[in-house]
Amino acid sequence: MSFNPRILNIYDEVFQSDQILSSGIIKEHIEKIKEMDEFLPPGLSFFILTNTTANNFPFVSKNFEFNMGLDSERMKTIGVQYWLSHFHPEDLPVWVGMLQDLMLYTINEIPEEKRLNLSYTWNYRVRKFNGDYVNIFEHQMPLILDDSSKPIVGLAHLSIVGDGEPMPIRASIKYLNKDNGYETIVTKNYSQKALSDGLSNRERDIIRYLSLRKTSKEIAGILHISSHTVDTHRRNILKKLNIDSTGELVTYFKDQMLF
Repeated sequence: MSFNPRILNIYDEVFQSDQILSSGIIKEHIEKIKEMDEFLPPGLSFFILTNTTANNFPFVSKNFEFNMGLDSERMKTIGVQYWLSHFHPEDLPVWVGMLQDLMLYTINEIPEEKRLNLSYTWNYRVRKFNGDYVNIFEHQMPLILDDSSKPIVGLAHLSIVGDGEPMPIRASIKYLNKDNGYETIVTKNYSQKALSDGLSNRERDIIRYLSLRKTSKEIAGILHISSHTVDTHRRNILKKLNIDSTGELVTYFKDQMLF
């Protein structure tokens, strides 16, 4: 049986779960997820609403069970303990250390008034109901901060992007600017060194927008730089990666999960 993504509009499902998700900065984050969904496998994505205070997931989209075969009710009741029990044992300690590192950076380096404009991305392996592992790419956005301005509730968009093969665990923090464009603040590889580690944060942004078929002028407007600077970055990227065309660059973008 093949899955037709049109049967289930996961974005509408999330919006209908709570009015807070359909307005302001949260809606803008959702729109950016839709934009990046172009690069992710159709029908292999789902949403999870996380509550780090209660250590549970008060909302799990319907297609979670379709894609993972896991119990959405256990996600809501048992919560984090149930979800983490399915993580690959090699990835779990790396992932936990990564979260601690990103949270420390957020608290120490990001002004309180900017934290709801942040977007976090990372990857890891999870075991499905049949025992097979798959690679998960997660895009997490903070929705609610506690009294100390620490993110405690977040909306996660997760996609299956691989068949469980070992991959470097990488993470990034992006900032949604006033023109609704993501600008990379931090990127870090928490596993072995990868080719993409040689790219700067700005170069990652340029690659992402080129892959979205944005022109140099459009990219310049989003990132508040000149078209000449965009073109310079583009030439440097092609040279650095030993790539000859934008088409090859898009393929590289997908393979390296630079979303």
